[in-house]
Amino acid sequence: MLKPVIMCGGAGTRLWPVSRDSMPKQFVALTGILSSFQQTLERVADRSRFARPIVITNTDFRFIVAEQLREIGVEADIVLEPTRRESGPAVAAAAALSQQLDPASAIVMLAADHMVRKPQEFVRACDAALPAVMAGRIVTFGIHPTKPSTAYGYIRTGAPLSEPGVLAVDAFFEKPDAEHAAEYVAKSYLWNSGNFAFRSDVMLQEIAKYEPNIASAARAAVAGLNRDLGFLRLAAEPFAAAPKKSIDHAVMERTALAAVVPVEMGWSDIGSWDAVWENVAHDSDGNNLAGAVTTIDSHNNLIRSDDGILTAVIGIEDAVVVTTADAVLIIAKSRAEDVKILVERLNAQKMRVAVEHRRMFRPWGYYQGVDTGARYQVKRIVVKPAERLSLQKHFHRAEHWVVVRGTAEVTLGEDVSIVHENESIYIPIGSKHRLSNPGKIPLELIEVQVGSYLGEDDIERFEDTYGRGP
Repeated sequence: MLKPVIMCGGAGTRLWPVSRDSMPKQFVALTGILSSFQQTLERVADRSRFARPIVITNTDFRFIVAEQLREIGVEADIVLEPTRRESGPAVAAAAALSQQLDPASAIVMLAADHMVRKPQEFVRACDAALPAVMAGRIVTFGIHPTKPSTAYGYIRTGAPLSEPGVLAVDAFFEKPDAEHAAEYVAKSYLWNSGNFAFRSDVMLQEIAKYEPNIASAARAAVAGLNRDLGFLRLAAEPFAAAPKKSIDHAVMERTALAAVVPVEMGWSDIGSWDAVWENVAHDSDGNNLAGAVTTIDSHNNLIRSDDGILTAVIGIEDAVVVTTADAVLIIAKSRAEDVKILVERLNAQKMRVAVEHRRMFRPWGYYQGVDTGARYQVKRIVVKPAERLSLQKHFHRAEHWVVVRGTAEVTLGEDVSIVHENESIYIPIGSKHRLSNPGKIPLELIEVQVGSYLGEDDIERFEDTYGRGP
């Protein structure tokens, strides 16, 4: 039985403005009603083949992960990275943790932001990989290219192994230029999907051989692991000592144990907007339209509008148009990879829109900016049933809350009151307060902040259900 380990700590900047650091692409429904993270979990839901999964994520995403697991009824162990160290340390930590549970455990390591249109073929590939994994091989899943692509690494296969359907890996090649990509496809090289299977003891042995600092840091981080509200926190200091390195560079390109299972599973890493267009349904004009969109004489486009904002397109061909509440992207599909350059420029200009959505998710629900001025800010706040914010106070702002849906329980100093729809309450500067939803439907309110400083860091927490600091 394979133990799924799902890595979902990446940022996905090439899918801006939908994917940003505060809510990256693996948690966004790009190609259906489920996020790619949820789709990945559903592919390994058969408990006769796959054990209870481990999810490795950044601490900032812990409540998003927990909520998306709950939505699809899947239980998993959520391991929190204290800092982002790329995939090498994450794989090492997963192997060390799994080895504690079962010294000879077999792992299938999966990226949370990939799409597989033929999940049954993925399962067959896992079945084919397992005997080679138990024999001590590190098996990657290779994809038959559909075209020359500069977005993926390539694998040159070697001789068949004794296990049916498994080949030796002769060599790995980094993402090539267009000329080499065409050459690799002509020579029947495979795309490297970046998903692979291994025995935990074998992987730790190879990491220790090639990157001993990563292996020792991962073992120490797992040894110092602690539980926090059901999450498993890796020890921060030893994990931070691990060098930043991908597992491909750390092990896969160097080990003599690499093998590959070629598989036709409709795979894509959904790494850019043109890849999204290639993996979704199209209308008779070749368009994929989502949200409040209307078109005239436009063909082969991906057009998406969030938050009900009407996006009208006339006479456009082979483009991507993405509208969100605070940003609009218009780009030729052929230039889709350049979104990453755009985000780098926005970051250099210190524009918050590069990394933050207007809607910011929290463990209790979310808030969304509506309007802002020199001394005021307006937000829409939604609190899930039976959830509550921290007991807190602010030093520089007062707040006015107007309930527009549901029922609010408001703690203000020593008093607790119930505020119904179309009622309001005033929170003076410096007062200790808390907002809770005692009802069975989401609580929605409009918050007007007034003061000399309106930053999110103007907060002192006295008590918090979710273990967040002061």
